[in-house]
Amino acid sequence: GEITILDHWVITNTIKLLRDYPQFKNVAINLSAQAFADERLLPMIEESLHKNAIDAGRITFELTESAGLSNIAATQLMINRLRDLGCSFAIDDFGTGFSTFSYIKQLPVDVLKIDGSFVKNMDKDPVNLALVRAICDVSRALGKVTVAEFVENEEILILLKSLGVDYAQGYHIGFPQPVFEVLESMKVLKVIK
Repeated sequence: GEITILDHWVITNTIKLLRDYPQFKNVAINLSAQAFADERLLPMIEESLHKNAIDAGRITFELTESAGLSNIAATQLMINRLRDLGCSFAIDDFGTGFSTFSYIKQLPVDVLKIDGSFVKNMDKDPVNLALVRAICDVSRALGKVTVAEFVENEEILILLKSLGVDYAQGYHIGFPQPVFEVLESMKVLKVIK
C-alpha cells in the first residue's frame, strides 16, 4: 500500500526539478496502477504545479497498458483530468494487452510507447517488424505520437525512421543516467549556493 507514497514523492520531486532546471523541456513520469484510485493525487499535482510555477505541458504521465486496462473508466477520468491541467499522457509498453487497438480508441492519450519486445529484434524478425508497422499505422491514423522502446542498434533505428516512428529510446540512443550527469553533459549544471 505504499506505492502511492512513492507516486507522490516522484511527482513532487520531478516538478521541483523542472522548476530548478528550466532547460528540461519535458519529462515523463511513470504512474503506478494504484495512482488512478488515489483521490489525493490530482490535488497534489495541481498544488505542486502552482507552488513551483511549472507549466503542466512540460509533463507527460505514463501508465503501462496492462495497468490501465484494469479499470478503463477510472483511467479515462484521470487522463482527462490530467490533460485538463495541460499534461500529456502516454501508454507505456503498448502492444502487450489483449484488446490493444480498442484500448487506444477509448483512452484520450497523446503518446504510444511501442513495447520493446516488438522493437528489439525487428531487424531480424519479420513478424515483429509487421507488428511495429501495424502499431505505427494505427497510431498515425489516430493522431498519436509514437515512441519505440529498446532501440539497440542503427539498423533498428533506420527501420523505425522508415516506418515514421516519432521518437526512439534505448541503449543505441543513450544509457540511463542520473539527472546531474545529464545536466553536466548539457553544460548547464546549476551552481548551488
